[in-house]
Amino acid sequence: MSVSPSAQAIPAFARQTHAPCTACHVGGFGPQLTAFGRQFKLLGYTLSAGDKDNVPLSLMLVETYSSTRKAQTAPPAKGFGTNDNTELQQASVFVGGRITDHLGVMAQATYSENGGLLGWDNSDLRYARSSAAWGHNVVWGISLNNNPSVTDVFNTAPSWQFPYMAPDLVPGAPAAPILMGGLAGQVVGLNAYAQIDGGLYLEAGGYRSLSPAFLRDVNADFSGRLSGVAPYARLAYTWNLAGGNAQIGAFGFHAARGLAGANMQGDAVALAGPSDKFTDLGVDASYVLQGGDKHTVTFNGLYLTERQRLDATYAAGISSNLHDSLRALNLNASYWYRNTWGITLGEFADDGSRDLALYGNDGRPDTRGSVVELDWNPFGKADSWMQPFANVRLGLQYTWYTRFSGLVTNIDGAGRRASDNDTLYLFAWVSL
Repeated sequence: MSVSPSAQAIPAFARQTHAPCTACHVGGFGPQLTAFGRQFKLLGYTLSAGDKDNVPLSLMLVETYSSTRKAQTAPPAKGFGTNDNTELQQASVFVGGRITDHLGVMAQATYSENGGLLGWDNSDLRYARSSAAWGHNVVWGISLNNNPSVTDVFNTAPSWQFPYMAPDLVPGAPAAPILMGGLAGQVVGLNAYAQIDGGLYLEAGGYRSLSPAFLRDVNADFSGRLSGVAPYARLAYTWNLAGGNAQIGAFGFHAARGLAGANMQGDAVALAGPSDKFTDLGVDASYVLQGGDKHTVTFNGLYLTERQRLDATYAAGISSNLHDSLRALNLNASYWYRNTWGITLGEFADDGSRDLALYGNDGRPDTRGSVVELDWNPFGKADSWMQPFANVRLGLQYTWYTRFSGLVTNIDGAGRRASDNDTLYLFAWVSL
């Protein structure tokens, strides 16, 4: 499957606005945003009501269980078995909320039992204003952030798409476009954005690599240094409809990245030499229908295509081809009853050029399948116990594969079929 986003639910925002979590989030839990939640983010997390002295901190814990249809050939990480693993997958602290009238922040640090490290996660510092210009209402701002597309307010974006929680101890797709988490936490970006009359949304910015030494200090991955600035652009249009809204949009991103190596201590370092070039283009669409306080229906879709020129990888003998391509499709639909009971159905497909050196097996990265998730959120509504301090989601997710890294029914070298990676995943997600 595609890279899963970090799940986010920040009760500090609810305490700042004196609104229940359901005001900003579908299902009363992040990261899927309502129309109000989108505006809260675009305005820099600064909207507030009453007392401005709320402590802008939130905590999140996610305990999980994952099991594949057939045990893996080796443990997925130190301290875990080949199957039926329980894990404290995330223990996060958030700093989130208003700093000044026009400056706000959402920053996350996360500990995972897999790896045993506390490191920085998605972070977004915003300056935003609302004004009138030439007869139009404009919300505009500037974001300093560490993950391309983390600035987005739609749940089609790579950083925020379904599944919002996914297992990290089971096999996943061997490749996805670089915009789908390939630079998360490794870069710093400055983006300018504007929303005009609540409909047209424009965003443009650029990203540069952070040093391997800094990334080591914050326990983040390093997969190679970007050459210069990697430009990012976003366009979207929203129609406000009776009881909901619809949106279509597009993404563009280009990056040139060198290879990473290791020094004598095993720490990641940048290697001198040529760079691999990645050009990502995508289209997306979403629809939200809210039937009063009882029913909410959402649809989200994203299609990304990536062209690659692998000067560094090919020269190092890691790829069979100088030119490759990747494609990714993610579709999902959800229904929520009273923001308490939810069901989501999803389809995903990752495929691309045949490259034996990169992907093994038959050389194809093709991974396709479906996912169903059932959720129960007992708290988070306006009348919930200890609202907005207590937020809980219990989820059951099942993923099945029709193709996995090129495998359908054929057997790979380890004797596994695509369906052997079908995964049952249970999670308890608590936010305070």
